[in-house]
Amino acid sequence: MESFLQIDGLCKSFGDRVIFDGLSLNINQGEKVGLIARNGQGKSTLLDVIAGVADYRSGTITFRRDIRTAYLVQTPVFPKGANVLTACCPESDEDKLLRARQLLTKLGVPDFDKPIDQLSGGQAKRVALAQALMQEPDFLILDEPTNHLDVEVTEWLEDYLTASRLTLFMVTHDRYLLDRVCNRIIEIDDFRAYSYSGNYSYYLEKRQERLDAESSQRESDLNLYRRELDWMRRMPCARGGKARYRKESFHQLEERLQHRRDEQSVALDVKASYIGKKIFDIEHLSKAFGDKIILKDFSYIFTRYEKLGIIGENGVGKSTFLKLLLGIEQPDSGVIGRGTTLKIGYYSQEGLKFPEDAKVIDVVTAIADHIVLDDGRRMSAGQFLQKFLFTPKTQYSYVSKLSGGERRRLYLCTILMQSPNFLILDEPTNDLDIMTLQVLEEYIAQFKGCVIVVSHDRYFMDKIAEHLLVFEGDGKVTNFPSSYSDYMEYKVLKEDEEKAAAAAKSKPAAPAQQPAATANRPVKLTFKEKREMEQIEQELQQLEEEKAQLEQELNSGTLPYDQLQQKSARIGQIMERTDAITMRWLELSEK
Repeated sequence: MESFLQIDGLCKSFGDRVIFDGLSLNINQGEKVGLIARNGQGKSTLLDVIAGVADYRSGTITFRRDIRTAYLVQTPVFPKGANVLTACCPESDEDKLLRARQLLTKLGVPDFDKPIDQLSGGQAKRVALAQALMQEPDFLILDEPTNHLDVEVTEWLEDYLTASRLTLFMVTHDRYLLDRVCNRIIEIDDFRAYSYSGNYSYYLEKRQERLDAESSQRESDLNLYRRELDWMRRMPCARGGKARYRKESFHQLEERLQHRRDEQSVALDVKASYIGKKIFDIEHLSKAFGDKIILKDFSYIFTRYEKLGIIGENGVGKSTFLKLLLGIEQPDSGVIGRGTTLKIGYYSQEGLKFPEDAKVIDVVTAIADHIVLDDGRRMSAGQFLQKFLFTPKTQYSYVSKLSGGERRRLYLCTILMQSPNFLILDEPTNDLDIMTLQVLEEYIAQFKGCVIVVSHDRYFMDKIAEHLLVFEGDGKVTNFPSSYSDYMEYKVLKEDEEKAAAAAKSKPAAPAQQPAATANRPVKLTFKEKREMEQIEQELQQLEEEKAQLEQELNSGTLPYDQLQQKSARIGQIMERTDAITMRWLELSEK
C-alpha cells in the first residue's frame, strides 16, 4: 500500500508543556484509522498540525503529492453572512448545490436558507461535516464527528464511511463507530504512538496484552531495582569501570521506573448518600413551549437503584425533562413528588465555569479534602483526581492550562466527589476521552443510587442503561424495558413491518372469489393483553429493585456462605425471569 501520510520525529509544545516529543506514525492509502489518547495529550492539536492549522517545533510531515484532503474541526467557524447552503458549498455549480442539499438533508439540516450564525453548535457541526464530505477528499480528517449527532445521523455517517474508499484519520469517543469503521487504531500514550491493525475490539484485546507485559516488566524492574539499590548502599567508593557502568545502569533503571506510568485500578466504590424508597413520583405531567409539546399527561414512578437511559432525536425535550425534575423548569400541569433523601449530582451540557487562576487540586479541595469509600476507607482529593486520570503534575497546574476535555473531566470529579445518591447526566460523553468514559462506566456500575443518562453515545448507553424512556416527539414517551441495542433492533423491525403493511395496503384488492388477506392487518390488544403488559411492567420494576438489593447485600462481604449461595441463585432466577417476560412484553408491544 502507498503511504498517504508520514510523520517523523514530530515535536510540539505550548510554553513549557510538551505535547509531542519525537512522535512518528504512518497512514497508508485506504486505511481508516482511529486515534485514541487521554484528554490533554494532544489529539486535536495533532490533527491541527497535520492539517496545517497549527505549527510545530521540529520533525517532518509528508503527504503523498496531489491528494485532496479535508478537515472537520471540533468547533467549526464559518464566514459571516453565510447561510446553511453557501457555508456548505460556496460554489454556484448547480450539480454541486444539488449534492450539498442531499447531504444537508441526510445530516438533518434541511433549512438551507437559514443564516449560519443562527444555528446551534450541533447544527453548525453538521454543516461543517457536509462541507468536508462535499470536497470528496482522498484523505479525510475528522475531529469528534458524532458530537451532537442523533443516532440516525450517526448510523448514516457510519455506513457512509464504511462504504467509502477514502483514507480516514479520525478522533472520536464513539466506540461503535471505531469498531465498525476503523481497520486500524493508533493510541498515543506517554508521547509514544502504538499501532494496532484491527478495529476497536481488537485494540482493547491487544492493548491489555501490552499493559500486562508492561506490568510484568515493571515487577521485574522493581525487583532488580531493590537488588541494585542494596548494592549501591553497600558499595565502597570504588572507581573501577565495572562499578561506574553498574551505577549508570542503576540510574537509567531508576529514571525508567519514575517515568513509566503505573496503571491504576479504576474501582471507585465511593459511598453514596442514603437513598429512601421514594425517589420521584411523577403524576400527569404536561409541558409545552408554545405549540411545541414536550410532555403530555406523563406519569412515572422512579425506583431505588434504577439506571435509566433517555433517548430521542434532538429537540424533543430530553434536557427539558431533566430540568423539570431539578426544578429549573416548571410544568404546565401535573405534580412531581420528590423524596426527602435525594442528593442530586447534575452533569449538564453547559458545564461549570472554573476560576482560570485556580489550581486543579484547589478546585477539588474547596469541595472536600477527602472522599469516603463504601467500606469506610478515606481517599484524599488528590487520590480521587488520580482515579480520574489527573496526574500529580496536572493537579498542580492552573485551570487555564487544561484542555476542553480535561475541564469536562474536572467538572465530572466535582460532581461525583460530593457523594450524590441520584445522578443526572446530560450528554456526559461529549468531549470526554474513551479512558475517562471507561472510568465513569466502572463508577456507575458500582454506584448505589439512581442514574438517569441522556446520551447519543450508543456504546455508553448499552453499558449503563437497564431500561429506556424513549421521547418520540409531540409529548409521547414510551417506556422500553431493555437495553439500547435491543430497542434499536426492535425499532428497525417495527419500521420494516410498517413498510410491509403499507405496501400490502397499496396493492389492488384481491378478486371477489378469494378471501381477503389479513396477514398484515394491525391487530389491537385485547383488554386481557393490555392488563398483561401493565403487570409485566410492574413486575420488571420489582425485579430490578430486588436484584439491586441482592447485589448490595452480596457486595457487603458480611453474608455467611449459605446465604451467599442462596442470594446468588436468586439473582440467576431474576435474570431468567426478566429475560422471559421482556420477550413477552416485546411480542405484545408489536401488536
